[in-house]
Parts: sequence; structure tokens; C-alpha cells
Amino acid sequence: MSVQSAAADVDIDLRQLFASLARNWLRILVVALAVAGLAFVLAWLATPHYKAAAMLKIQMNESAFTRPAGTNDDDKPVLDAEGVATEVQVISSSSDILNQVAVNLNLARLPEFDDAVNMSPLSRFLVIAGLKSDPEEVPQEERVLEKMREKLNVYSVEKTRAIAIEFSSEDPELAAVIANAIAAAYIAYQGKAKTDSNSAATAFLGPEITELQKQVRDAEAKVANYRAESGLFMGGNNAVLATQQLSELSTELSRVRANRASAEATADSVRRALQNGGSLDAVPEVLSSDLIQRLRERQVELKTNIADLSTTLLDNHPRIRALKSQLADLDGQIRNEAQKIMKGLLTQAQTAQARENQLISDVNTLKAASARAGEEQVELDALQREATARRQQLESYMTSFREASSRKVRNYLPVDASVFSDARKPSEPYFPKIVPIVSAAFVGSLLLMAIVTLLQELFSGRAMRPAPGASFERIEQVAMPAAQQEPAIVEIAEAGDHHAVAEAEAEPQGAAAVAETTAGDAEPVRSRLGEIDVEKAAEKLIASGAARAIFVSPEGDEAAATAVLVAREVSDAGLRVLLLDLTASGAASRPMLDSGLFPGITNLLASEAQFSDVIHPDLYSDCHVIPVGTADPVRAMRAADRLPIIMQSLTTAYDLVIVECGPADAQGISRLVGEGTEVFLSMLESDDEVAQAAVKLIESGYPDLTLVTPIGHETPGNPWPGRRRSAA
Repeated sequence: MSVQSAAADVDIDLRQLFASLARNWLRILVVALAVAGLAFVLAWLATPHYKAAAMLKIQMNESAFTRPAGTNDDDKPVLDAEGVATEVQVISSSSDILNQVAVNLNLARLPEFDDAVNMSPLSRFLVIAGLKSDPEEVPQEERVLEKMREKLNVYSVEKTRAIAIEFSSEDPELAAVIANAIAAAYIAYQGKAKTDSNSAATAFLGPEITELQKQVRDAEAKVANYRAESGLFMGGNNAVLATQQLSELSTELSRVRANRASAEATADSVRRALQNGGSLDAVPEVLSSDLIQRLRERQVELKTNIADLSTTLLDNHPRIRALKSQLADLDGQIRNEAQKIMKGLLTQAQTAQARENQLISDVNTLKAASARAGEEQVELDALQREATARRQQLESYMTSFREASSRKVRNYLPVDASVFSDARKPSEPYFPKIVPIVSAAFVGSLLLMAIVTLLQELFSGRAMRPAPGASFERIEQVAMPAAQQEPAIVEIAEAGDHHAVAEAEAEPQGAAAVAETTAGDAEPVRSRLGEIDVEKAAEKLIASGAARAIFVSPEGDEAAATAVLVAREVSDAGLRVLLLDLTASGAASRPMLDSGLFPGITNLLASEAQFSDVIHPDLYSDCHVIPVGTADPVRAMRAADRLPIIMQSLTTAYDLVIVECGPADAQGISRLVGEGTEVFLSMLESDDEVAQAAVKLIESGYPDLTLVTPIGHETPGNPWPGRRRSAA
């Protein structure tokens, strides 16, 4: 099995993860209560601050704006949001207003507004030592103004023309007094500004109006002189006389041309009718003649008589011949009359032609005069515009001058703001709010401690569980040695050389008795080196509250089982225990993981893995283990200086960290020893090798060395439910 597949065979046990909150509820609650208590004390001891607010209304006044000439009372300008924002900046930034309030109320005498007043001995010492700036280096006026700006808050109420002036102070009455004083100073500041504005306006506008009056007279005189010199007299409709006459003659010329054309056309039609012998009844001018109408009536009467007589008389009858003769005379008379009408029309056309020629001549003359008048009109218009502009400016100045003069004379100085709500003495401080502060501290510390507990549980590996379906090869357990029948080692005596080792033979009868018993029922033989069993070692670690336990095994891998058994025993007692395997062969971690392919301490030292990757759960207990790992040992030992840091991190997360060092010496374990460390020596047989290793450790600075033997302790059976299953 590869290292990657083995490391991936674990999942996060959410039940175990959140169960850590229940296991550590007392610690979480105590820390939260402590933080809440500290917050309560700080809030109780903090100096209370009070806040008072005065409300201003920005209003519209005719004095606030200069109304241009020609406008009425309904044409009032609108004070928009930008204008209100400007007034907010005026109140909060004006040094004149704040300084006036500070002087009137003598705020410089109060330590709240001047750090240099009643300075404590500690502050003076810090100033002398150069650890704090000397407030007296700044002028007193600036110190007071700076404090006032820190306590002042001016803002506009949204969608209104109201401005709030808030001021905070340690004295509730002073907070209200200063807020009202700032509002009053602002209104007085506006009134003074208007007084100065009126005085400046009258002083400026008086000479300007006199000069403008002279300029207006000169400009209007230039217009009149130029009009007289150029002959640009005005006719109706505000037009130049030449242009108006040209328009009238053009209209008359069009009318004459139409009459001439009509007369010529009528005469031509009469001429064609006379020449062709056609009927003259189609010509309206002929029919409209009274004489021709009477002749036509006589003609009709004769034709009627001839028709009546033709019924009884022949054509050659004298009477009929007389009537026909009269009828022919009437036709001649009608044609003669038509010729007279034609001549009259020709005469009319000739008269119209003569009138037309005269009008054309007059129009041409007026065209030249109108063109010349147009050029002169351009210059005249320029003079008139200049005169009009001068007059409008004069009227505007005179209007402003009259308004400013009337306000100055009558002392009428309405301002643009008024106080509609005075600041009142606050009854409760706005800071500190003890209940919200303590509640926030309690809830925040609860959440923080819960997060810290969950992270500790997660990174410790206790919240990890094997993934479903994961399988591993079975690895044989480290055999626990049986009781020995060989000679024992005598006790270590402290003599002149501090330690002497002697060897003694055991009783032959005792050896025979041990030999007759089985390994499972044998009572372990206790030597005189003072060793203890696994249970006693676990009790000692629990009772002493040790944070680290260093195990040295001079007899090699078999003795490493002692550290494993002690770790499981302490873990079964309810402590959070981690075993760190520093043996070369991984003899301590193999029985706990049933595998040697997990990433471990060498991977952590070689920066190939993190803590969460190298911490694994024991298959037979609640203990956690960091195996040797799979990285290059040579590369890992180059970072051996990191071991103290790693040990410190592990002791922070676990109640007890047990380190199996194998056959190490005092120098080898020096990097692992820290505060609250117990050193143990694992032994299987009481021989010279064990005794010499113990003496060296005692002489090297570990006088409290404890010897531990695993003999007689039961080995664990099957893996715990839910742990990794062994392959058949």
C-alpha cells in the first residue's frame, strides 16, 4: 500500500469533532465568563460620556439670494442638498465658531479639553523621558479646538433641510450647553456675515451705479446720433423706413403687373373674336357693356318679329326685308362697340405698362437704399445692444443696492437658519453601554473558544476516522517478553563514585520455581534496580501532570513496547495522549498502525507534510501516534533543530506527549526535554547494559530517571470498533 492511499483512508468524524465541545464545555464557559467579567470591569471603570444634540433648520429668505430684475415672488430659488452639506462643513470646520464657544465657556480650564491641565506625574515622566509628546508644545487654543472637533459631530438629516449638532462630554450638562452654544454661534456668525455683506455691497454698488448711469447715457446718445447721421428712420413694425417703402412698392408693382397682363389678355381675345367673326358673348368685358346689352336686347326683339312675320309673309316682303335690314345694322353697331372696348383695354394695358416701368425704377432705387441701410443697421444694432446691456446691468445694481440699503437702514438681517430643537441634558451615557459590551464579549469569547476547541480537535487527529472499505495488511505484534529465570542485577548504590553496580546470582530454587510455571501464569521477577510496571508508570505521569514523557530503550526495538503500553494506559484514563516514534525501525508505531507506510515525523521535518497529515489514531486505543514516516532520514535530520518547536506545538494540543527514542543517550534526548518532562528507561532484563545506561543518564543531569518494564502487561487484542480492519 502506498503512503498516499493510506493517508487518504481517513475521514473527518463530525460526531467526534463536535463532541469535543461537550468534553471541554467547562473550559469554554470559564474562559467566556472570565472575558465577560473583564469586559464588565473595564466598562464599569471607564469614564462615562454623554451626548446632546441641537437641531437647526436651514430656511429660505429673500435676503439669502439676490433676485434678478423681472422676476416675481413666485420665482424663489431652491436650496438643494449641496447647500445643506456646505452649511454642515461650515459648522464643523469653522475655527471662528468653535473658538468663540471655547472662549465664552472657558473650556481651556477643563482637563477634558486641554491635556496640559492637571497633568499626572506619570504623564510628566513620560514627557520628560521622550515617550510622549509634550502637549504644551502646541498652543492652548489649538489644543482646545482639536478636542472640540473630536467630540463634535455635525450631520444633515436625510431628505430634509435639518442639521443636527451633536457634542459629547464627560459632563452631561456641559454637553448640552456646548451644543446649544455652537448653534447660537453659527446663527450669529451668519448674521455677522450678512452685515459685512450688506456694508460691502452698498460700498461697492454706489460708485458702480454712478459710473453705469454715465455709461448708459453715453451709449444711448451714440445710438441716436448714429441713426440721425445714417438716416435710419424707423417705420411701422420697428423696421427701417427704406426697407418698409421697398416692401410697399414691391407689392404695388406686383398688382400693376397683374392688371396689365389681364387687360392685354382681354384685348387680345376681343381682337381674335372680331377678326375671326366669332361670337363676342364669350368675352366678359363686352357683355358687361351697357350699350352692347341694349343692342343685344334690340337684336333679340327684331329676330323675334322676323320669326313671327315669316309665318305669314315671304322673305321678300318689304316688311320682312326692313326688319332684316335693321338687324344687320344692329350687328354692325355691336362690332363697332366691341372695337371701342378693345381699344379701351389696349389703352389700359399701356397705362399699366407705364406705371409698371415707373415702379420698377422706384424699386431699384429703394433696393440700393435698403442695402445701404442694412449695413448701417448692423452697426446700429451693436450700439443698441451695448446700450441695452448697460441699462440691464444698471437696473440689477440698483435693485441690489436698494435691498442692501433697506436692510442696513432698518437693521433687517434675517438669517438662513433657526434652532427648532435645543439640546437638553442627557440622562444616560452613550458610552459605555455595560450590558451590550459584556454580552458581546461573552458571546464573542464563546464563539472564539468553540472555534479554538474544534481546531485543536481537528488538528490533533482525534476527529479522524478510517474511511469505509479501507483495508491494510496485517503486521505482527511486538512480542512481550516473558519473565526471566536468569541472574538479576543488584541495586545501584550511591557510593563515593555516586553509583556502583554489582551482580548477584538468583536463588536456584527460585529459578526452578519460575521454570516450572507457564509464561501466562508466571509472576514477574522483580529485581533490585527499582523498576516499576506499566500501570505504575501511567499513574506517575497522571499524578505529576507531566506534559512530556521521554522513553529510552537501550535494549532495542523489543523494549520500545513499554512506551506504547504506557501511552495506551494513560489514554484509557481519559487524557489526550500522542506517541512520537523516533526509533530508526518504527518499532513503537508499527504495533499501533499495523503499517509502516504512513507519513510521519521525517515527512514533517522534510516539509513534505503538515501536522494533520502525520497524526494518526491508534487502532487499539484513543491514543494518537506520529510514526517515523517515509521521507529520507538524512534529509529529515538536517532539520532536527525544528524538534523543540514541534514538541512545543504538540504539548499545546495534547495533555501528554510520549516520545520513544530507542537506544539514545543524554545528548540525544536534550532537544526533546522541556518543562514538565519525565524521563523513563525501558528495560526487559536487569543486565549490565541497562544499568550502565541508567547510570549515564543520571550522571548527565537526569537524577529523577525512572525504570519501567513491560513484563507481565497484557497486549491488546483486536482493533477497536470503527478502527481500521486488518486484512486476513
